[in-house]
Amino acid sequence: MAQTNPTNTSMSPMGPFKITVYDQEHFQGRRMEFTAACHNIMECGMDNIRSFKVECGAWVGYEHSSFCGQQFVMERGEYPRWEAWSGSNAYHIERMISFRPIFSACHKESRIIAFERENFMGRQFEMCDDFSSLQAMGWCNNEVGSMQVQSGAWVCYQYPGYRGYQYILECDRHGGGYKHYREYGSHAQTFQIQSIRRIQQ
Repeated sequence: MAQTNPTNTSMSPMGPFKITVYDQEHFQGRRMEFTAACHNIMECGMDNIRSFKVECGAWVGYEHSSFCGQQFVMERGEYPRWEAWSGSNAYHIERMISFRPIFSACHKESRIIAFERENFMGRQFEMCDDFSSLQAMGWCNNEVGSMQVQSGAWVCYQYPGYRGYQYILECDRHGGGYKHYREYGSHAQTFQIQSIRRIQQ
């Protein structure tokens, strides 16, 4: 039987959020619906999330509780196994313990500025579209020192072709400013970012 999170539906200018998670692959086993953030799925009686369906809104999942560890962007659709949400991630992570809505996702009106050095210094590169390779578009190297999200939400990847670690950057977090790679995510260990795309709402 389905179990529903009692939290009230979260609303954004784009509408409600809804995700259904399962403790087994291919949408089997225990099932729960959420319309708001979950800090720790273990507190809900699941030991892990092994598949899920995003019905409304965009979400970000995390490897550990309290929104820590590797990040995974979760846009509308079905994710039957861990490969579906980790994508071309080179790191074998089957664990997802916490997740939350991405309120600022606005695919049509997204804008971000990449800076060569930390603290928004050095060469700048303004983007309002997806880039599978920043170097192919003229960026100077394989690193980005800092980022300023002016609108929307973005997912940055460690390698070209949307591969490697994922970093979710949003205009409504950190004031839109990410002045050092440590602010990209708790799992970030390098300035390396080589591809970037807008998050679909």
